[in-house]
Amino acid sequence: MVRFITASLIILFAYTAWCQPEPKEPLGLALENFKYPFPVQYLKLRVQGQDVIMAYMDVKPVANANDKTVLLLHGKNFFGAYWERTIRFLAGQGYRVIVPDQIGFGKSSKASIIYSFQLLAEQTKHLLDSLSISTVAVVGHSMGGMLATRFTLMYPGMVSHLILENPIGLEDYKVKVPYSSIEKEYEKELKKTEAGIHKYHEAYYVVWKLEYEPYVQVQYRWTLSAEYNRLAWVNALTSHMIYTQPVVYEFQNIKRPTLLIIGQADRTSPGKEALSEEERKTVGQYPALGRKVAESITGAHLIEFENVGHIPHLESAERFQQALKDFIAQ
Repeated sequence: MVRFITASLIILFAYTAWCQPEPKEPLGLALENFKYPFPVQYLKLRVQGQDVIMAYMDVKPVANANDKTVLLLHGKNFFGAYWERTIRFLAGQGYRVIVPDQIGFGKSSKASIIYSFQLLAEQTKHLLDSLSISTVAVVGHSMGGMLATRFTLMYPGMVSHLILENPIGLEDYKVKVPYSSIEKEYEKELKKTEAGIHKYHEAYYVVWKLEYEPYVQVQYRWTLSAEYNRLAWVNALTSHMIYTQPVVYEFQNIKRPTLLIIGQADRTSPGKEALSEEERKTVGQYPALGRKVAESITGAHLIEFENVGHIPHLESAERFQQALKDFIAQ
């Protein structure tokens, strides 16, 4: 009897150990152990006295090359790889596609510098200049929409088309969201958990799919790194950039052909966790914000995606791709 119980316990312990999920491997701050869908190249830059590298993908057209280039700018909680389907589609349509990871993000350097959209726009121009690219259609998602707006305002002669996909910055967060210092944002970054990151990402979509999980895991596995405090500080710095550098007052100055693609179920608003339940209802109202901004940009075209959240290029890929194709072909 004792032998039977002992054997049973051994089997139970072995089964329990086998059922436990594999320990998750920490990610290097530059995603050294995370594979991108296309080859990654690096541009060396000197920024505020620091040597940094800017990672980017340069994907050539796979058929019917048209000598046109599309620049894809990522959001704050993402990196260039999440554009994979968009890249493949555009390359198939004959476009060259440039996809940078901004400094502070993805595979690029995590530099402790003063971040600004002007700085990121300037670095992006350096990249294009290094590739001898003089004209691009600029696509910006989320925070990338704020950057795309700033890039267009700074270098209008380089922009053939501007496409804003559920950009943040359609409102001035300082008006409604209480100020949070860089130190407080840093402390919040250090307290991130897998469950918390997952909950935040779930809010981006109307229906959660397993294909979105890798973006959660990148952010979580970063927190397991022994150097995560450096990335947490950079994340705090870029959050401060978004809060203190609104672009909403300058949309009226855009003079390039502009398309806004707005998922109507999106309610993203940085810092809204600091608001009351009632106050949260007054921010991130993308249906109204999209229409207001479209009216402020001369000749802007607005496409509204019903039952789609913050990331149409993932949640409604085919419709997003068709809208993009039709607009930049004009």
